Amino acid sequence: MIKATYRTKQQQLLLDYIKTTLGRHFTVEEISEHFAQKNVSIGTATIYRQIEKLVADGTLNKYVIDEKSAACFEYIEPTVCNEDKKHFHLKCESCGKLLHVECEELEVIQLHLKKEHGFSLNPFRTVFYGICSECQNQKSL
Repeated sequence: MIKATYRTKQQQLLLDYIKTTLGRHFTVEEISEHFAQKNVSIGTATIYRQIEKLVADGTLNKYVIDEKSAACFEYIEPTVCNEDKKHFHLKCESCGKLLHVECEELEVIQLHLKKEHGFSLNPFRTVFYGICSECQNQKSL
């Protein structure tokens, strides 16, 4: 017997919003601001609690980049983001943007680390730091 999943109105609103973030990362603060702009009352504690449930059930990935940044999350749509589609993250040290990158060259590095150094790199938790193209272009103006 399959147990039906019960969702409150707030849970459903939150899940519906999260599904619109496919392909980008978001923070709890962004979610809170979104609902505040829509005049929808969902407390920050409720958002955190629901987000953690979604992380636990595999609906979201959670990324803690450094001690200065808020944790960010990524919606995991089964056909887009799964173990077969390895991706890495690039963090801009200028604007703070976190980019999601699928790159065969980085997969080659991952394979090299495993074969030559016996180290299994987790691509979902690996972050490369640098300056994004937008910030580079702004500095050159």
